[in-house]
Amino acid sequence: MSLRLATFNVENLMSRFDFSGFRNQLKQDRVLRLFDVRSEGEYQRLEEARTIAHTDDTRQMSALAIADCDADILCLQEADSLAALQAFEYGYLFRMVDNGYRQKYLIEGNDSRGIDVAVLMRDETRDGQKIECLEVKSHAALTYQELDLFNDRLAQTNQPGDRIFRRDCLEVELSIGGRPLTLYVVHFKSMGPARDGMDGRQATMAQRIAEAAAVRHIVESRFGRGRTADEMFAICGDMNDYQEKVEIRGDRRNGYEFVPRQEAVSALDVFTKDGFVENPMLKRPVLDRWTLFHSRGPAERHLCQLDYIWLSPALASRNAARVPEIIRAGQPFRTIFPAGQEVERYPRTGWDRPKASDHCPVVMTLDI
Repeated sequence: MSLRLATFNVENLMSRFDFSGFRNQLKQDRVLRLFDVRSEGEYQRLEEARTIAHTDDTRQMSALAIADCDADILCLQEADSLAALQAFEYGYLFRMVDNGYRQKYLIEGNDSRGIDVAVLMRDETRDGQKIECLEVKSHAALTYQELDLFNDRLAQTNQPGDRIFRRDCLEVELSIGGRPLTLYVVHFKSMGPARDGMDGRQATMAQRIAEAAAVRHIVESRFGRGRTADEMFAICGDMNDYQEKVEIRGDRRNGYEFVPRQEAVSALDVFTKDGFVENPMLKRPVLDRWTLFHSRGPAERHLCQLDYIWLSPALASRNAARVPEIIRAGQPFRTIFPAGQEVERYPRTGWDRPKASDHCPVVMTLDI
């Protein structure tokens, strides 16, 4: 019995406008900075027109990327609301690419912008096995204090009673053709800007370590500490961290060099410690595991895996010969691909935008 499972940070699947850029240039779209906008009313009209025109191309590409996943169950990050998800599913996935999902689950989480994690599911798998959702549970209300995770690093920016998850850990208990599978869908704290002499990744590491520890606690509470290895579960989502990256050197004129680097510390070490879960992406070549191209100019460019389907040891063992797929056709042309990995982009893809997302969907066929 097989199941196609995917995860994708669809990026800002919004159903509302953000006019805060009129007063805060850091939130203002770059194209509007080219024009002399004299009033807030004028700014709002321009922002509405820009957003609507940009969104249709973007969501067409997002839908094509999801269609290429051809997943039975799709874990999404950065969905605005269930209403936005329903409009996208019906207008783009179902009507445009005939790839709809009847079952949709989203619970409002903690993100200040209102972007949440969600799960879309078909009624049956490819081989006709019924997909049943038995329970959906939010863990957004968990605090550092409740799980005894507060420490000096967190105290620099947080209080003991603050919520751990910047979005949520959505726990979804499933029955696939009568067989159990539990999903944990997450979107960890973003790296953000540099602070206190540290780069954005290091400055926010403590929050992600706490989030990973909380997910592990939730799983161990569900199945029993020391007894999780034999259970069927997966942790899916955008972890906003990595254990390795591929540095990019060179330029367009003279060519590029790709140099793999291991990270000394990662929030994801919480997951890999003691073999708690396994990252099946490690079966791919080291230069071909990336799901995101990061660039802050020529001096800071790398490829890394931010998007994961972590498998329990039992699920990983059952699928030892299977390798995850990465859908990269929605990447903008500015993304620097290692030699041999180039793909044909979706129609109308731009240098920087439109694009399906900065993230690549990850999909895996699993024997459950």
